Amino acid sequence: MSGYFEARDVKSSPVIRQIFISAGHNFFGRHGQAANTHGMTGLPAVWCRAGWGLAGDRFYGYRPDYNGQVTFFSWEVVEAARREFNRPELGAEVFRRNVIVEGCELNALVATRFTLGGLEFAGISEARPCHWMNTVVAPGAEAWLKGRGGLRAKILTDGELRCGPTALIAPDLLPW
Repeated sequence: MSGYFEARDVKSSPVIRQIFISAGHNFFGRHGQAANTHGMTGLPAVWCRAGWGLAGDRFYGYRPDYNGQVTFFSWEVVEAARREFNRPELGAEVFRRNVIVEGCELNALVATRFTLGGLEFAGISEARPCHWMNTVVAPGAEAWLKGRGGLRAKILTDGELRCGPTALIAPDLLPW
C-alpha cells in the first residue's frame, strides 16, 4: 500500500517482516555516554500484554501507561536507508524498533486505534530518531529519518503477534 489512507475503514494486507526484542537499553538515557551492547533478538512471534509491552523486551512493564510499549518500523524505510547510505548489509535491528512492517503507512496510524494481526493498538506518535542513528547507520541518518522513524504505540489487547502476512484494520483514522 502506498501513500496515506484515504478511507475511514481501511483494510490492507501488510507483512510483518521481523520482530525484535532486547533485554536492555543501548541508547535510552545514554546521551553523552557510550552505547551499551545489548543485542536485538529476532523472534518469529512475541507475546503482547496490554498496558505492559512485549514479553522479554526492555520496555516491558517500564511504567504504567507508557507510550512506547511497542514500536513499529517500515520495511520500506529500511530498504531506502540501505540505498541512501550505500549500506546494502544494513539490518533492520540497528533501528532498535520492535516490529518491522512492510506495506503499511505508519504515520497515518498516529492518534488512531488499529488492529494488526488480530491485536488492538493505539498509535501514539512518531518514534523519533535519535543522534545514535548517525553512528549505527551513517552520518546524516538522524536528519534523514525525521518523519520516517516509525510508530510508538500502546498495546490494548493481549495476544501473540507473528511474522508473516497479516491484516491491518484501522476503522477510525480520526483522533481518539
